[in-house]
Amino acid sequence: MFPIQVKHKPHVLEAILIFIFLVGMISYYIIGIGTAPHIPILLGIFLLFLYGLLKKIPFQDLHGGMLEGARNSLGALFLFILIGVLMSSWIISGTIPALIDWGFSIVSGHFFYAIVFSVTAIIGVSLGSSLTTTATIGVAFIGIGHAMDASLAITAGAIVSGAFFGDKMSPLSDTTNLASTIVEVDLFEHIKHISLTTIPAFIISFILFAILSPESTDSVVGSNDYLQALQATGLIHWTSWIPLIVLIICVIFKIPAFLAIAISSIVATGLAIWTSGIAFKDIWGIWFDGYTATTSFEPVNELLSKGGINSMLFTISLVVLALGFGGLLFVTGVIPSILSSLQAKLQKVRSIIVSTALTAIGINVLIGEQYLSIMLTGETYKSLYHKVGLSNKALSRTLEDAGTVINPLVPWSVCGVFIADVLSVPVLTYLPFAFFCLLSPVITIIFGGKTKHAKL
Repeated sequence: MFPIQVKHKPHVLEAILIFIFLVGMISYYIIGIGTAPHIPILLGIFLLFLYGLLKKIPFQDLHGGMLEGARNSLGALFLFILIGVLMSSWIISGTIPALIDWGFSIVSGHFFYAIVFSVTAIIGVSLGSSLTTTATIGVAFIGIGHAMDASLAITAGAIVSGAFFGDKMSPLSDTTNLASTIVEVDLFEHIKHISLTTIPAFIISFILFAILSPESTDSVVGSNDYLQALQATGLIHWTSWIPLIVLIICVIFKIPAFLAIAISSIVATGLAIWTSGIAFKDIWGIWFDGYTATTSFEPVNELLSKGGINSMLFTISLVVLALGFGGLLFVTGVIPSILSSLQAKLQKVRSIIVSTALTAIGINVLIGEQYLSIMLTGETYKSLYHKVGLSNKALSRTLEDAGTVINPLVPWSVCGVFIADVLSVPVLTYLPFAFFCLLSPVITIIFGGKTKHAKL
């Protein structure tokens, strides 16, 4: 169970009002005023401290809850730092430029968005990480979309949809393993069961992306300018594919993501020193600040001037604030009160599945963290599913369909902030086109409501 001890039990109506006020405030600052998400989250922390103190909760308990919430982000924070290094090292080793170059060879105007969605999904299943997929092949496809003068919003939506399909269906995905573990379901049974809702969502998304794709079958407009500029960087070599191959091998042998990304980054850096002539002393500045391209073609410069630890600091600071905010929501009893009330009133299959999905979505929206969404929702509803005769597979499926895929649609969430930063497309811009993520919870609610107890 969640390690933070609840120090206050507000009435459910009071908890709901606080919940609505905080979500409204965060939405107003981000959407209405256009501030960075850090600001409303920090204001929310101040308000929850004030609320807790008014309810006679000791400052030490409030502070401890905030710190415990933030502590849960440490694993993700170190991974984000390494992804920053991975992006910069993959650029200077030529891996990302080579991916872009390859992309031009397989992509045309016709079915462009559908191809982006499908290829990203395949890579996502192979790597088992939505964020790594987005930061590598996703960045390449954004560059191709820019060259085609395609809609970056739809392109980003296709990337996010494909990446999170992979995140759901890969046995190497941490969220897939978490969802199956938290409710004690065999991993491959879990993947088999979620395919009942995931495959329909994939098919519908593919059709929508195919319909939205440009009608022209001509080659990418201006592709020669991009290809010449990419070659002019001097970064692309036959060795440029090695870091990607290394990463895939690590995934096949189930090496932890932290080590896999670290190994691939180090290999890429070594290759860059050998093939690209970058001085040894300059490498470490690129690791921190990212690579700056200096070709005569500005679009390629913008595309390749990315990466580095420094590029992840915006995301890292927001993750710490968001999870600290989540810790305060638990220590003050706001979320536990709402969840307890829901659990006590639910009896019917449809209402239970709908409530499970809405709870997972709500935790994503309020806390911005998909792991907590899966863990807390799973722990809350596990006994209730047993009580009414629903199987654990039904719960693990709903956790994935409404927990994992919703996080990239929340502007202040861990995934949302990371993806917006990496792709340079705001969350609210690509959200309407992240079809797979939008369809998954809808399909699981429809499917769950029509399924008999024994078959779940």
